[in-house]
Amino acid sequence: MKEYPFRQDNEDMEELLRLYNDRKTGRSYPFLDEESFEKIINYYDDKEDLGQAQEACDMAVEQFPYSASLLLRKADILIATRKYQDALDMLDLAELLDSTDIDLYILRTDAFLALDQQDKAIALLQQALTFFEGEERIDLLFELADVYDDYEEFDKIFDCLKLILEEEPTNEEALYKICFWTDFTGRNEESIRLHQQILEDHPYNELAWFNLAAAFQGLKLYEKAIDAYKFAITIDEKFDFAYRNMGDAYIRLRKFRDAIEVLEKVLELSRPEDVIYEAIGHCYDRLKNYAQARIYYRKAVHLNPDDSKLYYKIACTYINEEQWSQAVKQLETAMQIHKSVPEFNLAMGECKIHLGETRDAIFYFSNVVRARPRNSSGWEALIRCLYVGAFYEEALEQAEAALEHTERKPLFLYYKSAILLALGKSKEGLIFLERALQKAPRLLREFVALYPAILQNQLVVDVIARNRKAGKA
Repeated sequence: MKEYPFRQDNEDMEELLRLYNDRKTGRSYPFLDEESFEKIINYYDDKEDLGQAQEACDMAVEQFPYSASLLLRKADILIATRKYQDALDMLDLAELLDSTDIDLYILRTDAFLALDQQDKAIALLQQALTFFEGEERIDLLFELADVYDDYEEFDKIFDCLKLILEEEPTNEEALYKICFWTDFTGRNEESIRLHQQILEDHPYNELAWFNLAAAFQGLKLYEKAIDAYKFAITIDEKFDFAYRNMGDAYIRLRKFRDAIEVLEKVLELSRPEDVIYEAIGHCYDRLKNYAQARIYYRKAVHLNPDDSKLYYKIACTYINEEQWSQAVKQLETAMQIHKSVPEFNLAMGECKIHLGETRDAIFYFSNVVRARPRNSSGWEALIRCLYVGAFYEEALEQAEAALEHTERKPLFLYYKSAILLALGKSKEGLIFLERALQKAPRLLREFVALYPAILQNQLVVDVIARNRKAGKA
């Protein structure tokens, strides 16, 4: 029989259930001890047959009315069946028999929470913390942290986890959880002090090094974060999350080649993810290796074909290489998923200008200004497009609209001046040029970039020279 322990357990359970059913139906009255009743209750509980579990509890408590453990088990089943007040009454009886069982406090907490009596649950757990030590105290602190989580008292969750780690510095569950709550609450300085203390006594704890690094990263101390991550992966060379976060830190420091190296390590250690491929693509993008960037963006697209921004990023690599038609294809795919994203429309408009499709460009730039009327980039692109296409009347109308929507940004005074000059309204155009020079002389280059030949107009040159002499340009 020793070779088949599971079969033996099943046979024992079947015999136990037979005896229990004989007793329940009155066919015979075999004696069942407390342990047997607990096994029967657990059997039905595991099968989620709470009706049978409660019936077994009732019979057990009737036979052993002074068994604290059976009373606690019955209270547990009552909570599962939402009979919270009955459960509390049962727990009061159990407490008279044994007030030192930790389950008494945990079950009572569950009942209080179910009755939306948060204050009672917290007060009970805080009281219980004074009675228990060691593992039981740590269990209570985890329970209290869960209560605070349910009621969104997030700083107190951090406090509970900190207490746990002060008592048991290598508790893995607490180390995993406090990393998240440090980031969520922004208590990075406290986390740094806590983990530095832990590492003084436990220098080979990779989770403590990881948490220390994450706290440094939360404070944008990226160099220190990287150093700490390196300790973590020296201890555990397969710690993929350390490589992942280190990659982000390198990207923040614009050390893109180093970021690529550690992010490639993430791909070796874990299942491929679109966000990792995208991050590597971003690094190559910033290194101006656009072909390689596309390779990784496309790998990301393969894993997440509904992410429109990935197609947009591929399009941007083509735009950087002035491959306008290729960029348009990617933008069309992006816009099939999310049509009205301003960035997509802005990029499409730029491509259409370079392809000589001015009217299409105007359409896309108009979409941008409708979506973001207070943002100057859409207006700038639209007016520039209209001006280059010699749609001066429409350009003038849009320049006036841009001034109205952007709190009269000086750039659009320059644009309005250029348009008026193009329309032959020299006097008006020079007045607006003068105003623009007085408000933002440094933006003169934008005026010249719109139409460089304008510097051949002597009247324009005179206005610029006069303002420079006065120290305004």
